[in-house]
Amino acid sequence: MFKPLFAYLFPGQGSQYVGMGRDLCATFPAAREVLSRANRILDIDLSSLCFHGPAESLNDTLNTQPAVLTISIAALRALDGCEVRKPAYVAGHSMGEFSALVAAGVLSFEDGLRLVRERGRLMQQAGEQDAGGLVAVLGLDRDSVEAICATVREQSGDYVGIANDNCPGQVVISGTTGALEQAVELAKAQGARRAIRLAVSIAAHSPLMSRAAVQFRRILKATPFREPDVPIVMNASARPLTDPVAIRDAVGQQLTSPVRWTESVRWMIAHGVTRFVEVGPKEVLTGLLRRIDATMERVSTAQVLACQAS
Repeated sequence: MFKPLFAYLFPGQGSQYVGMGRDLCATFPAAREVLSRANRILDIDLSSLCFHGPAESLNDTLNTQPAVLTISIAALRALDGCEVRKPAYVAGHSMGEFSALVAAGVLSFEDGLRLVRERGRLMQQAGEQDAGGLVAVLGLDRDSVEAICATVREQSGDYVGIANDNCPGQVVISGTTGALEQAVELAKAQGARRAIRLAVSIAAHSPLMSRAAVQFRRILKATPFREPDVPIVMNASARPLTDPVAIRDAVGQQLTSPVRWTESVRWMIAHGVTRFVEVGPKEVLTGLLRRIDATMERVSTAQVLACQAS
């Protein structure tokens, strides 16, 4: 009997919340073991931070990235007993790409945690050196937003550009504070439904991360990358990669290049995927998928595990 292809999607920063993983670890020993390993690797009580907060500490970039990766891998280990087949593809949104790399066997869990901790540190440092930010533009298509950014770059000489193409009608732009303000005014004038300044002072996925990217590539070069068990659809290329050298290079591009999420999901759909399982906290990517193609089957970790429990 034909079984449709499915893919695992891993969320990034912004999916964290106080209490995440608590019910998962209370129910699944494999998930508890992942949290215990993370506590030992990082030498902090990550479990308590995830389960009890405080929110200010959990939302600190240095903690958020390893916390989301850990809960995502804990969810994956719980799902191991539910899904008897391997996914056709895996993909992760921004920082979630590191969860996907661990899930595919490219990185060890320890190396994945170490990398996202360093990534968070370098991004935070870059934000202090080159202040900027992110704005979510709702209600305009990607081409319109890119044209607005190009106009602002030409007029101001400052950088602003697309950071995340999340789904039709939701594009995140990244840049200097002044350039973002000009882009917001133009977007509103052209009919944007909303333009929301995100609560970060980091111009992620832009050339303003160049210094951080140089340092991060040195760390990547010293980290073992293995051939994946499952093809990974990468943020930078919106195409699957299986060669470890090419994967390392694509990860190295990630801090300065846009997250091509809409293209990534559409590529998987065009190549036969009809079921997407979001592996990790919340259901952010499930919501984006609804906007990309509402005909696809969308499943969260909680839904899969609830069916298994029943």
